[in-house]
Amino acid sequence: MEYLFTERAHLMCPNMCFGIVATVNRFYDEARIRESFEQLSLAHPFLNALLGYEEEKNAYYYDVTKSSKIELLFGNSQIAGIDATEVVETYRRLTGRDWDLTREGMLKAAVWKAAEKTVFLLVFHHLLADGRGALGLLQELADYYVNGTMPEFAQERLISSAKDFPADSRMPLISRTLVGKANKDWAKEKHRVSYEEYHAFADQFLQEDVVKHSVSIVRKEKLAILLEKCHANHVSVNDYLLARMFLKEGTGKIIMACDLRNQLACYQKGALGNYSTAFSVEMKKKEKEVFALAKTVHQRIQKIMNTPADLYLVLQCYAELDPGILDAALISCRGNFKSKAGQFIGNMFFGFGAPEGYSITNLGKIESDSIAAAYFIPPASPAIKKTQGVLTVNGEMRICTSER
Repeated sequence: MEYLFTERAHLMCPNMCFGIVATVNRFYDEARIRESFEQLSLAHPFLNALLGYEEEKNAYYYDVTKSSKIELLFGNSQIAGIDATEVVETYRRLTGRDWDLTREGMLKAAVWKAAEKTVFLLVFHHLLADGRGALGLLQELADYYVNGTMPEFAQERLISSAKDFPADSRMPLISRTLVGKANKDWAKEKHRVSYEEYHAFADQFLQEDVVKHSVSIVRKEKLAILLEKCHANHVSVNDYLLARMFLKEGTGKIIMACDLRNQLACYQKGALGNYSTAFSVEMKKKEKEVFALAKTVHQRIQKIMNTPADLYLVLQCYAELDPGILDAALISCRGNFKSKAGQFIGNMFFGFGAPEGYSITNLGKIESDSIAAAYFIPPASPAIKKTQGVLTVNGEMRICTSER
């Protein structure tokens, strides 16, 4: 039994599923596909988990069962590849309702034949993994499917409290004061959002929330030129992508996801669960030239990365808030659940009042003999107007945009 701590906000937040699509270098073999997912479930306990709840403590936990909870869907027809319309249509269908995690698992997969290769769509609930963990799972799946490399068993150990964070990462005083007041107000309200209330709200929310998806490709030659320019300007491709979004969208703030698994002692190699944070990169005055702006973006990001109080702010907020407020944050802002404490936190800390934000999640780059091509469909948080998911495989970058 593993109690959720930092993940409660994601549980109570519709449209936080995400996907990875990949073309794998082996012919379509349904028996081999089933075997591959079975091997994954033997290596990763959370693939066998449902969501449990302990009422006395108002605590959710992973209820790890003895059998796989992965849902497999097999396409009836051959498709052209990962850019086929059937892939995104299937993703929209699978994420068009709120999953009842008390009855169904946290990973759904669709598979198609594509000439002499196989196309996989993996759709993750955010409680199962972060983007980097999902990419690792895809690599394990592809390597077993292609050449029989066995996935290694990974012990799951979640972030369980603020003690798992660095000592110098505590929230600033003003944030602690606001969180403390919200906790006191919540206690006075004597509220509790039930899973049934949330589930009904989330289903209705997803029926009305229209998110469009599009994918662009940066081919090897063009990406090589971009990499040279970034190197010459002492910035990363991610700095460049943020700068480009600042200029194109005219926004003054972009939310950026950041992987922390190598900085957290609780993380076990290969484990699922969520070990990422997010922080905002803000720009009041922006240079007009993209690489000049990228240099400023680089400086801002490095400053945040070197300031634990800023880097861990979101996770510390999760840790300090009463979990019940996190459950109520969105439903208080957008639903019929009345809670001034929940609405305050939802608006002030998470921007749930309206989808006005912009964000980028870059999973980095990999080289693979098993995976021919892939892209990442980012989660479309209710606070976000436009988000981009970036993944580079074998020297080719794909950017998937989710936009309201």
